[in-house]
Amino acid sequence: MSNITVGMADLNICRAPDVLITVGLGSCIGLTLYDPVNKIGGMVHYMLPDSHITANNGNIAKFADTGIPELLKRITLAGANRSRLIAKIAGGAKMFGVNQMSNIGSIGERNAAAAKQILNELNIKLVAEDTGLNYGRTVELHCDTGDFHIKAIKKPIKVI
Repeated sequence: MSNITVGMADLNICRAPDVLITVGLGSCIGLTLYDPVNKIGGMVHYMLPDSHITANNGNIAKFADTGIPELLKRITLAGANRSRLIAKIAGGAKMFGVNQMSNIGSIGERNAAAAKQILNELNIKLVAEDTGLNYGRTVELHCDTGDFHIKAIKKPIKVI
């Protein structure tokens, strides 16, 4: 078994028995796609919901609207069956004490909403999520089982 790290604004895929891990999810989203029959999984750690809001948008994994479709492309090329894919998400926290109407303050919420919208458009079922609140998360996708482990300081490990 290997642990494969997915950095911020990064994505990767693996198959059982390997584990995908990303750390430091605050307002960012860790989104996984998983084929439970072929035991192939993928994860994207994106920072922003929409690549059109900035001219510096060359890193497709940085944005929900480009990172999620790219993850789908890579996982299906690796042998995952698109019709069996399930998605899970974590992150999207409100990490900054700013005005509720501020774009910075709502970025986590907007990131989570973007995941749901894009998954719906791609006809991929979101089966579990751990989003919002005000704390960071580290997540692991275990490709042997499809379990999504969520770790946070001073909180019990959640498995969704």
